[in-house]
Amino acid sequence: MFEDITSVENLLEAWRGFLRGKRGKPDVQEFGLRLMDNIFALHRDLVSGRYRHGPYRAFNITDPKPRNIHKATVRDRLLHHAAYRVLYPYFDRRFIADSFSCRVGKGTHRAINRFRSFAYKVSSNNTRTCWVLKCDVRKFFASINHTILIEILERGIKDENVMWFLKRIIESFSSGAEGKGLPLGNLTSQLLVNVYMNEFDQFVKHKLKVKHYLRYADDFTVLSQGRARLAHILPELTTFLKERLKLDLHPDKVSICTLASGVDFLGWVHFPDHRVLRTATKRRMLRRMVESPTEETLQSYRGLLKHGNARKLGLLLQ
Repeated sequence: MFEDITSVENLLEAWRGFLRGKRGKPDVQEFGLRLMDNIFALHRDLVSGRYRHGPYRAFNITDPKPRNIHKATVRDRLLHHAAYRVLYPYFDRRFIADSFSCRVGKGTHRAINRFRSFAYKVSSNNTRTCWVLKCDVRKFFASINHTILIEILERGIKDENVMWFLKRIIESFSSGAEGKGLPLGNLTSQLLVNVYMNEFDQFVKHKLKVKHYLRYADDFTVLSQGRARLAHILPELTTFLKERLKLDLHPDKVSICTLASGVDFLGWVHFPDHRVLRTATKRRMLRRMVESPTEETLQSYRGLLKHGNARKLGLLLQ
């Protein structure tokens, strides 16, 4: 696998993928001026064991809540893309079907449709009460434990050279506490957090035998016909996250409620027979339409509104 990732051919293919949407960036243009020299130099550093991950540039975005992004150098991001091209299909087939974040053919729309499908089954087509446990992992990316992540990776990757440069990537960043955290700006971080949380997914599905469970990044839900069942498994979920993965649930974002009362999940408030946009999402959308009323933004929101009951909002975008 090390040769698959570090070959000049894979680095070139990774560059083509990396370029999408970035051709106008000064650092990307500078790297591209001496592309083959830079790729051969990266290849030599990797195969000789001299590769060292560079520093990050930090900046803040609001998406919709404030987030701290750490951006690696073009050289390092190219390697992230090269590693992702090979490692993603290797790990993706090991993930459960109902993990939806940062996966080909998944995404938020598939996740909310799966949630609706679960709701129909649990409620017997809205003839029985459907209870929903909804949880959110606190400071998700910042809390990933490097030692545990590396141990999980070593169980699936036997090539020591692959593990060597993955450790270089993982240990290139810490979130304040030594040995913890992955940067939001790395493509590899998206895969690594799914590898990390797959431990939890497998525990929920195979140890606890939970049927109606789905996860999107650090948000997950369990649906059941009985509140007592959800109240019973919640301590087990909390304990596994704490003891096995060193993660905590956000105390203000754990709830058990009926679907009929409305469940806020992935930007929509879900009810038995419909879903509506979260109030904060509506306000943010209308604000953006005032600040940047471009056709591209309009088309984006029209596409979003097709996935729920938002006829009145849709008329505003005509």
